[in-house]
Amino acid sequence: MLVEVKVPVLSESVAQATLLSWHKKQGEYVERNESLIDIETDKVVFELPAPMAGILVKVIKGDGATVVSSEVIATIDTAATVTEIQSLPVTKSATASSIAQTMMPAAKKMVTEENLKADEIKGTGRGGRITKEDVKGVITKPATGPTVAAKPGTDRPEQRVPMSRLRMRVAERLVQSQSTAAILTTFNEVNMQAIIDLRTRHKERFEKEHGVKLGFTSFFVKAVVAALKKFPIVNSSVDGNDIVYHGYYDIGIAVGSPRGLVVPIIRDADRLSLAEIEMQIAGFGKRAQDGKLTIEELTGGTFSITNGGVFGSLLSTPIINPPQSAILGIHATKDRPVAENGQVVIRPMNYLALSYDHRIIDGREAVLSLVAIKEALENEMGLLFEA
Repeated sequence: MLVEVKVPVLSESVAQATLLSWHKKQGEYVERNESLIDIETDKVVFELPAPMAGILVKVIKGDGATVVSSEVIATIDTAATVTEIQSLPVTKSATASSIAQTMMPAAKKMVTEENLKADEIKGTGRGGRITKEDVKGVITKPATGPTVAAKPGTDRPEQRVPMSRLRMRVAERLVQSQSTAAILTTFNEVNMQAIIDLRTRHKERFEKEHGVKLGFTSFFVKAVVAALKKFPIVNSSVDGNDIVYHGYYDIGIAVGSPRGLVVPIIRDADRLSLAEIEMQIAGFGKRAQDGKLTIEELTGGTFSITNGGVFGSLLSTPIINPPQSAILGIHATKDRPVAENGQVVIRPMNYLALSYDHRIIDGREAVLSLVAIKEALENEMGLLFEA
């Protein structure tokens, strides 16, 4: 029996996908649910399993092909044997190097994204398979960019690399945000001493009880929710000529991944404890590095938080993630002199930046909501700490 291998139904926000690399060659036997190919959308990379066991008799779409929902990309013969298939011609688009077939899925993604040559990577995994760590070992990115060959007759090197589908989507959304929203940014500073002291007192007990480290982001999530409850317009979005007020708090957390910046969503953040928020953030970070975030985890959101401070940023103006209307930028905490009660003292200070859509959010609401975030972090940590 011939079984069609189809692209899964993509979400409404995802029109197309790209076939990255086939794990099986035409004419090879595959087990049911064995990974056949990596597929990249503008949000995630996922593995497509074989729907049935049998021989991969025909690969219709090869590596790099653009596909849509439910498109047939291959055929499996559940009744054929390997000997019967050996004489079949193999299409050029379906072939892959034998080295590529010995790579782990995560390693394949990195090789594709970093434009590396698989035959130059030595595998240390089981049976000589190339692992993600093997690929990381050969990736070198100097500050001036990748090392590339110079143009003939010149000493001015250049390299042209196609954008990944994720990078193209990020670029599209950022331009959309800048061109459709009236973006302004308001700034404030927060004294992080209360959070630092609270975290120091409770972090060991917290980790023992919940099995996850107590970070700083969960405090910011709690403070943001407290501010959004006071100023619902900051948690709203624009839909045509309507303002949509969201009665829930789905907070996007920007995290880095090998493919670029992604923003998974913490659903109903107002109902979660610090421990539950930390568990979700830790899970997002791990799945982002492994390329395992789902489309559902990256879709939606009513407000976002981005932390440039982990990279050393002192101040920035974050761009709104449409259709949201505001985003909070967190930065590096630095000891700075501040005035308290007429005295100059040193305190761990963090600059906060709130970018907002001035079409629906007035300056008053933007400024006061950022002040509410600041006050929650400095003065209400006892209320926010729900271990």
